[in-house]
Parts: sequence; C-alpha cells; structure tokens
Amino acid sequence: MRNTNIVIIALIFTMMAAVPAHSELSNAPGAILPPHNYPGPAAERVLFRAFDVDRAPRDLEAGRMDIYMFSLKTAAAQRMRHDVRFNLFEAPATTLSLLLNPAPAPPGELNPFSIREVRQAVQYLVDREFIVRDIYQGMALPMVSHVSPQEFDFLTVYDIDRGSGISYDPELGRELIAGAMERAGATLIDGIWHYGKEPVRLKLIARVEDERREIANLVRTEMEKAGFMVAISYRPFAAAVLTVYSTDPKAFEWHLYTEGWGRAAPQRYDFATINQMNAPWLGNMPGWQEVGFWQYQHPELDELGKRLFRGEFTSLKERSDIYRLMSKLGLEESMRIWLVTAINSFPAQKNLVGVTRDLVAGPRSPWTLREAHVPGRNEVIVGHLWVWTERTTWNPVGGFGDVYSVDIWRSLHDSPMWNHPFTGIPRSFRVDFQVETAGPKEKLIVPSDAVIWNAHTNKWDAVEAGTKATSKVIFDYSRYFQSSWHHGEAISMADVLYSIVQSYELAYDADKSRIEVALGVTTRPYLETFRGYRLLDDKRLEVYVDFWHFEESYIASYASPASLSMPWEILAAMDDLVFSQRRAAYSDTAAARFNVPWLNLVMDRDARLVRRTLRQFLSEGSIPGEVFQIGNDSLVSLELAMKRYQAAINWFDKYGHLVISNGPFFLFSYDPPAQFAELRAFRDDTYPYRPGDWFFGEPPTMRIERVETHPVSPGEKISLNVVVHGPGTLGLRYLFLDPVSDEVLKIEEAEPVLPEGKFTILFDEEFTSKLKPGFYHLYLAAYSDSVAFVVEQKVDVDVVP
Repeated sequence: MRNTNIVIIALIFTMMAAVPAHSELSNAPGAILPPHNYPGPAAERVLFRAFDVDRAPRDLEAGRMDIYMFSLKTAAAQRMRHDVRFNLFEAPATTLSLLLNPAPAPPGELNPFSIREVRQAVQYLVDREFIVRDIYQGMALPMVSHVSPQEFDFLTVYDIDRGSGISYDPELGRELIAGAMERAGATLIDGIWHYGKEPVRLKLIARVEDERREIANLVRTEMEKAGFMVAISYRPFAAAVLTVYSTDPKAFEWHLYTEGWGRAAPQRYDFATINQMNAPWLGNMPGWQEVGFWQYQHPELDELGKRLFRGEFTSLKERSDIYRLMSKLGLEESMRIWLVTAINSFPAQKNLVGVTRDLVAGPRSPWTLREAHVPGRNEVIVGHLWVWTERTTWNPVGGFGDVYSVDIWRSLHDSPMWNHPFTGIPRSFRVDFQVETAGPKEKLIVPSDAVIWNAHTNKWDAVEAGTKATSKVIFDYSRYFQSSWHHGEAISMADVLYSIVQSYELAYDADKSRIEVALGVTTRPYLETFRGYRLLDDKRLEVYVDFWHFEESYIASYASPASLSMPWEILAAMDDLVFSQRRAAYSDTAAARFNVPWLNLVMDRDARLVRRTLRQFLSEGSIPGEVFQIGNDSLVSLELAMKRYQAAINWFDKYGHLVISNGPFFLFSYDPPAQFAELRAFRDDTYPYRPGDWFFGEPPTMRIERVETHPVSPGEKISLNVVVHGPGTLGLRYLFLDPVSDEVLKIEEAEPVLPEGKFTILFDEEFTSKLKPGFYHLYLAAYSDSVAFVVEQKVDVDVVP
C-alpha cells in the first residue's frame, strides 16, 4: 500500500484488529497448551528469510522454513492442498485492481484515460471470470467495486454491485471507446487510434511476482484490440511502485498499472478503504496530494469521504447512504478497475502450532507470531518473498509502505487498538478506554482545563471557553506504562504527548507542512475534529472529539491520539533531522524533491544520522520545546531526557539500527543484502502478555444449504425455504435480478422462522405476474453478528410461459 500519512495510516492500521477478553481466547477452536509462562511470545527467536515464490514449496519440503508468509502461486497451492505434511492457511488477503492514469496530455497529444467514458469502457474489456477460472483456477472472487464479495459492507452495496451490469463485453467496450475517442478528435487508422498524426501509445506497468504478470498480458491484448499501441514493462515491487506512486501523473511514466492490495484485518463498517480507493483527499489517488504534481480532483467524493471518515452521520442508514453514494461515484469515475479478490495460500509445516487465521489476512496478522512455535524448538523460521527491497523503509511517519516491512513490524509493536480477527470490531489491544458520547445530535462541554497544541506558538493552549465536542474518550495507558521500551526506558505519558504534538506540527506548522506536503494536507481533516485533551493523572488521558458512531468502539479507535510506535526521543531526533537539519525526509516524494535520503531506521547511513542528532541533544542538554509542559510542571526532566538519549545511542551501538518499540519481540538483527532479519523475545518481567493470551485459532464458518427451485409461471406464488448454518444471530438478504436488463427487481431481508437459521422467501402472485418468461437470478447473502463476512449463493429461477 502507499503510505502517505502518519496520523491517518496509524488510525487505519489501529482499527484493524483487537484483543478480546481472555475468556474468549481460552475457548478458541483448537486451543493449544502454551510452551511456557514467561512474559512475551511463545518462541525465543523468529528468523525472517527470503525465498523465491516458485521455489518455496521445495524449500518447505526441505525444512528450510516453518511458514511462508507470501501467497503461493495457484498451481503450487493446489499441489500442496492435500499434502498431509503441511497445513495450508487460505484467506482472501489480496485484492487486485487496474489503476488508470487520468492526467490530461500536453497540447497536441491525447491521454485516453483522461476521458471518463474511456475509463468506464475498460470495465467491459477485463474478463474477470477468465481471471478467476483460468488464471487463479477458482481461487479468486470477481470484483466490480472496491468491496470484496465476502466483506460485510458487500451487503451495503449489494444491489449496486449485482445490478451494475458490468461484465466482460469487449464489443461494447470497444464501441464505447470508439465513440469517446472520435468525440475527442482521434481517428482510427489501420486499427490503431491516432491523435493528430501520431498513434496513441499506452505504457502498462506489470508486476511480476504473482499472477499479475498473466493478468497484464490479458489487459494488453484487450487494449490492443481496442486500437491502442501498448508498451508493457514487467517490473518487481520496488521498481513498479517507484514509477507509479512517486512520479507526477502528468509525466506519463505510466498509463495502466496492475495494483495489488494486502488486506490487514476484517472491518465490519469500512471507513478507510472506500476513501483510500476513491477519494483524492486521503492521498491515494493519482497526484498523491504531493506538491507540484498534477492532482486528480473530485470535490463530491472528498466531501462524502470526509463525512464518512469523521463520523458525520446520525444513523446506520445515513452512514450506509453515504457509503452507497461514494461507491456509485467510484464506479462512475472508474479510476480503478477492480478485478478479483485472490484467495491467498500460506503453507506451513504441520508441527507449527499457535497460528491464528484472521478472516481476511490469514496468518499475516499481529496474532500468529506471538503464539506460533514448534514444540521442542525455540525458534520459528518465516519465509517471505523479500525481507528488504529498495522501497522498504522503516520509519513510523512516512514509511512502512510495503508488506515486507509491515509483516515484521507487527511483531515488534503493540498498537493501542486493533480489530478482532473474526468480528471486525475495534477492541482494546494494549490501551483501555471509556466512551461517553452526546452524539449524534448533542454536544458535551469541554472542561476549561483541557488543552490543545498550538503549532504557531509551539505550546499547549487552554481550549477556548464554551468549546464543545460530540464525544469523550478516557484512555488508560497502564498496560503500556507498567512496562518499558525495548531499550529499557519506561514508557510514559511523554511518549503519548510527543506523538500528538508531532501530528499537529506536520499539519499546521507552515514550514514543516511545506516540506512534507502530503502528510500535512491529509492529516488536517482528521485533526480538525479534535477539540481538546486533558491529563487526568500520570496514566490516563481524556480526549474530546467531534466524532460519533453507532458502534462505540469505533469512537475510541478514532479518538486514539497516539500509536506509541517508538520512544519520543527517536521521534524528536527524526523531526530535527528532517525539518531543522534538512538532511533526510519522511516521505519518498519529499526525499526526491529535496534530494535527501528517505529516512530508514534499519539502514546504517540513516540510523547514524539519527544517532548523531541524539548525541547533539545530549551534548547540548536540549529538550523539545514546550511539548511536555502542561500547566506548571514538565513531564520530562533534563536528567530523564539525557538518560533516554543515552539509552537510544547505546541501542544503536549494540544492534546497528534504531528500531525501538514495545512489542513481544525486538529487532535483534537486520541484514538487507542477506535478505535476513532476526527477532528475539522481549522477556521484560513487566511486559503485560504471555503465551496463550493471543491465540484465536480458526474463524467460525458459515454456509447456506443448497437451494433448489422448480419452473414457475407468471402469476404463480414462489415460496422458498433457506437454511443457514453459522454462529451468532443470522440474517439473510436476497436480491432478484433480471440478467437481461441488469435491473434489480427486488431486494429484501428474508423472514426468519424457527428454529434459528431458517428463513422464508416469498414472491407473491402480483410480483411474479410481471415476470416475462426466461431465467432470473436470485442471489442469497447470509451474514451474522459474530463474523464480519458474507456467504453468497446464486440460484437460477426459470419462469416458463
């Protein structure tokens, strides 16, 4: 994924999984006996090594790794599925899209994707069923919108998706392209579109690590049949991402790109993905909100997206209406042509235990490596496609933009909150919270002793008299503050405050926001909703925010003001290096613009720059401004600051990097040339969790019994009984579609009947009397309040004369 924003990305990530009560974990399916009762993880060491995806099955057979965290290719997965020596963990962990460059061409030239009708026509040129059936051998699900067919919000857009009329129809696609190109002044000469006297050429960037190579070949063939000259460039991750996401769209280094998106955790009520994939304000649409670049703009999507993101609705229905409208607009714009959700296959040795299969991420979640172990061994070997690439950047502000760094980082860092791996609802991970809300229509008074950071005067200001907020959340950081950072220094409220201040400085300090433009622009809409902060004691912080949600845990997750990713002294040294010394940058685009390194804490060169800054702080006896001064007292004394600086310097001298965090493992060794990283258990007695605290096991299953129908005549009543098996309170939504016109004739909730799990669907005589003879599609979508996924079945209904 493209990482553009410290605050927004931290919010998105921290709303992606959660720790339930211990009683839930003790009842997890396939619960295991912990190997010991020491603080920290089950294993003593985790070794990350790179293995080529084509050789991975043989390396597993040879015992060179315990689990492979990159999805096998389809043919290899099918061979291993029935091999009793291995477990194969499958999950819909990747979505694929075709990104189109909509920038206007220079005078005298034509970019066909600057024309919305051409982008829409591409929807009909991609054969999603072929991709599912032939390329993925059935291990994928076709997509029309950004919503995967198994996501809970698929119910929200059910009729929009199924009634879109989008399917493989190359003749229609070419016809639409022809009309749009002719209106733009292009002519078709010998089967090739020309503008002026020059043929229209397209640059297609194709990824090579997985099935996207074959998909790109398919796309190239269809685009050539549509009359375009296509130059395809096959590139691995780093080179492809650099070309697409780090260049001005108007430079036309690319026109089409085969994107792949890793899914981190289930989300019951999406707010992030729909913005990320459709709304320009979040910095993930062409132009990337980077200064000097041409920008794709869509004010209506931005306005709707911010409303959804910031909880500016008064009910579930209003939230769903916003979501539906954004989805419709996204399809109209067709900036991304959604292809499939790939069912990823992660193989593991049979003797590896403690694996949790997240509903969407599979074993690639924060849970697995905390519990994974091989009985009788103290280490786990994790294989991945890469451990390091040229785009792998470890900094918590503008880095961690690839799965290769993130998959390691999740075991080094404890987020405040994360989504439950099955329900998709945010829950406490390491911070406890209490929510009070007057929303959606009333307000709370913000106390007069609450404060807010002023980036212009660089100090905490008292909130203005009469300030009001929709919600209040009290965060208790005791489970952080009882323990220490990996370098031995106690985690404290100072770390929380510095993280908050850093966000405001990036967004509102004029000089800093001119350097890291995208970070500042995308952070402001979020920070604008915060009304004040109040220190209750040395462990609790009260946060006032204009945000409401019908599910209160979403309020807490939104209001969580600090990710507590790294100690304040590391953040302060990085800030000084980026904004005062101007010798590094947080983001890739700022690094390119100012010709400085993209700050990377695992690289010796960059870590030494940070260490040099820490030494300067130490020699000068400096503490960052007024950051820690609230009221008359400072949370950080000079003595404590000096101790912190020295501890960080000592860490670098011992380990050769400055990745210091607070999770169950610490980064012992990182060797980019060798494609190797070693994690070691953090066994501090004060660490709050032990083996057995993190195991969830396999998710619950849900299925619809096969529904059989018989031919019916117009005017004849249809009554169907449907049985759904699954956990919790079950529901069934049905949709009746005319496949000829793609008109949704009916969409309703099925009537539940006893016993639990049985439903009745009734089409009365008046409804069927309007049906013409032919086949109709009846779609059934089952869901539960206990799991964040949808199970679907399609039934053909034959209407006879």
